[in-house]
Formats: sequence, structure tokens, C-alpha cells
Amino acid sequence: MTHTAPTLRLGIAYDFRLPPGAGFSHADLYAETLEQIRFADQLGYDMVWLSEHHFVPDGYLPSFQPVAGAIAACTSRIRISTDVALAPFHHPIRLAEDMAVLDQLSGGRMELGLGMGYAVHEFNAFGMNRKNRVSLTEEAIEILRQAWSDNAVNFSGKRYQLSNVNVYPKPVQQSGIPLWIAAQSTPGAERAARMGLNFLPQGSRGLVLDPWHRALVEHRRNANEFRVGIMRSWLVTDDRERDWPPIKAGEVYRAKMYRDWNHEAGDNFEAWESDDRIPQTWVIGDEDHLVAELSAFLLEYGITDLVTYVAPPGVRPSAHNESLERFAKNVMPKLREIVNSAR
Repeated sequence: MTHTAPTLRLGIAYDFRLPPGAGFSHADLYAETLEQIRFADQLGYDMVWLSEHHFVPDGYLPSFQPVAGAIAACTSRIRISTDVALAPFHHPIRLAEDMAVLDQLSGGRMELGLGMGYAVHEFNAFGMNRKNRVSLTEEAIEILRQAWSDNAVNFSGKRYQLSNVNVYPKPVQQSGIPLWIAAQSTPGAERAARMGLNFLPQGSRGLVLDPWHRALVEHRRNANEFRVGIMRSWLVTDDRERDWPPIKAGEVYRAKMYRDWNHEAGDNFEAWESDDRIPQTWVIGDEDHLVAELSAFLLEYGITDLVTYVAPPGVRPSAHNESLERFAKNVMPKLREIVNSAR
């Protein structure tokens, strides 16, 4: 069977972080974000991604399911996914039920991106052994697939033992809710290929993207069967000097937390500091600049799904409504034409 290359999808992402001194409340942030997502749905954006972390003083979104339900209620077409939900912190049967209900509420618009987690404080707080995160994640994926099938779940693994468990209702999507997995290492990339999952690569091209392609060949899979997604933010503006400083401040704040967590976990920074790192820096400028920069990026790295963090921590989402509209009207059609025709 031959598979045509997936068409380009463009979307938005949120983590609902509110640093001290932001000057507005979390209630304001949630209300403005939901209104902006409704606006993006009308503008023709393809998807919205939610994230998950826990026990962060700035309110980093710890529970994506209620937000996904609220999005489903105020939109009609935009797809709803995660980059990422942390698999070890969800019992897979409960997650399968939550996602199936969300798929019913949204009319079949749910997807699910999973990650293993890495922050030491999260595993400690949940009383879980961080060393078990790989098996917890892999077993969860197998259980989710069984749970959304027409058959009962029967599973015997290191972490979960399930016998004749049926999840109801089933998702609207007959083939099940599309699954993604994040990877910033070669083993993670190989896992995505081996398990047949849509791919969320981060870090080094040589450590992630290239091993993924090699592993697809090894497992006799066609790359066109899968979507490849990444967050690379953009802003349409005619005044970069005016608009860059608040974005930069938010990104410095965001990066410090992730770096601190990685240091605490003792994780290797090779993938993030290498010369061939997949770019995730902001692209800022007028429409022509965004078309040129993003089309080249999408084609070079084989990205099928690209999303922007609409507003970094401390920036009100509504401040970027004009950018979202300009992008939808003057950038999105050109990107789709350029990328889709080249594949």
C-alpha cells in the first residue's frame, strides 16, 4: 500500500502559565485563552495543543482534560491534542475513558501526544519511581490502543495487569484516537518508529530525526504513514523592536525552569546544545518573512504539524490576536500551497 505525504496542519499551543507580577489573574488567562481558541477555530487553524506539568507555582497546566472539554464546547472544527500529556501520571484505563468521552464531546476531534516525564519533583510528589517511566509509558500506549478497540483489554506487563476490561463509550474515531510520542533521544525516536506513533521530535536532528527514519525502514514502515509535529512559535508584526522584548522575557523565564528541571534530573543536554538542533526559536516579522522562513523550515525537517505558543508566560493572549489573524489570512494559505505542493 502506498501512502501520500500528510498535508500541512498549523495550530496554536498553551501551557497556561502566569508568572508573578503578570498583572492579570489566572481566571483572566483562562477566559482570554478560550476566547482566542474560539477565534482561531473561526480563522481556520487546524489544531490546538495543550501541555501538562505539576506543582509549578505559576499554574502550569496540571490537568488538560477539563480544558480540552471547554475547548470542545466553544469550537466546531479545530482538533485538540497534547504536547505532551505525561503518561506515567495517568492510569491508562482512566485516560482511555477520559479521552473517549472527550472524543464524543468534540465530535471526533481528539488526539493525544504522550511523553514520559522527567522532572524529579513530579515523580517524588506522586510517589513514583522515575526509573519506571519508560515501561509505564510503553504499557500505557498498548493499553490505550486495546481500550479503544472493539475488544476488551487483556494485558499483562511489568506495571499493569488487566483482565477483560471494557472501556465505554468508545471514541467517535473508528480507528481510535491518534497517538503521538515525544522524543529527544535516539531510543525515544526508535520507540516512536517501533510502536508506530506520530512523532514529536525535539533536540538534535542527528540524535532524533535521522534515527527515526532509519528505524522506520527497519520496521518496514513508511514515513508518510505518520505525522511529525513541533512547536516553533511565530509573530506577525511590522515592529519587531516593539514586540520582541516581552516575548524574550517570557521565553527566558520559561527556559530557566526547564533547564533547572533537567539539571536536577541529571539529563544529558547533548540533544539541545548540538549544532544540528532542530530550530525552535521564534520567527518574527511581516508576512513575507514568515512565509520564507517557515516554508524552508517545514520542508527541511519534514514537519507536517507546526504550532505556535501564542503568548509566552506573562503575555496576555489577546495581545497577539492581530498576529493570529494576519497569519491566518496572509501566511497560512501560502505555506499550505508551498509545502503541500512540494511533497
